[in-house]
Amino acid sequence: MLLLGAGFGVSGCSSGANIAELDARIAEIKARPRGRIDPPPEFEPIATFAYGAHQLRAPFTPPVDETLATAPQGRQVDPDLTRPREYLERFSLDSLRMVGTITRPGAELEALVEDPSGAVNRVRLGNHMGRNFGRVISVDETRLGLIEIVPDGHDGWVERPRAISLTE
Repeated sequence: MLLLGAGFGVSGCSSGANIAELDARIAEIKARPRGRIDPPPEFEPIATFAYGAHQLRAPFTPPVDETLATAPQGRQVDPDLTRPREYLERFSLDSLRMVGTITRPGAELEALVEDPSGAVNRVRLGNHMGRNFGRVISVDETRLGLIEIVPDGHDGWVERPRAISLTE
């Protein structure tokens, strides 16, 4: 049975009528005159555009009242640039997470803060963290309060309160 099936398969491939028809079709296609490819279209240069919206407010930040955004006239704030930087000051506050608190008898409450590498660090009152000279001013069970010193946009500095909440 297998031998009979193989014989029919081979005899189907050796049919000369189909091959002659195929050869005629190929010869007809080769005999057609060759076409000409049109050159690619020429494009006119596009006028350049100077982007000027980098001075505007970012689209996802809420609008700020201009009267509140003026530089404060009171106390002048300057970051202490001579102070040695602490370990957590090399990370932005957005990349740091408060994962818990810890306390010892007779000592103040300390926050446990995880940095982007996954290491957990102890933070207490007076420690600095974040890239904007953030100083820890309060440590609670669920929240870490900071004061950052950021540029005010008028060649000066201003204090800005920030907080890191406990993540679950």
